[in-house]
Amino acid sequence: MTSLHTEKRTLLTVFSEASLEPLLIRDMDRMTIRGYTISDARGKGSRGVRDASWDESRNIRLEVICARAQAELLLAHLQERYYANYAMVAYLSEVEVLRPEKF
Repeated sequence: MTSLHTEKRTLLTVFSEASLEPLLIRDMDRMTIRGYTISDARGKGSRGVRDASWDESRNIRLEVICARAQAELLLAHLQERYYANYAMVAYLSEVEVLRPEKF
């Protein structure tokens, strides 16, 4: 049986208003985030149902896998810049990755 070599990284997951997508991409580029995934998201939370039935109710899910320090830096930036005025929640998770050089 082959042994897998994995390394620990941090997954930052952010749910946010879709209108912020261009700003979030700009922020990540400026912070030299190497990669991310953005997908559409629907659900219900403290601000009600976000079902994407019209543009203003669209949400996105942003996922970034990187070193813990970089994830914390990005999260602190998001909290400072966007949390007060936009629907946004985020969390950090420890993950194990193959090909750690990609992150």
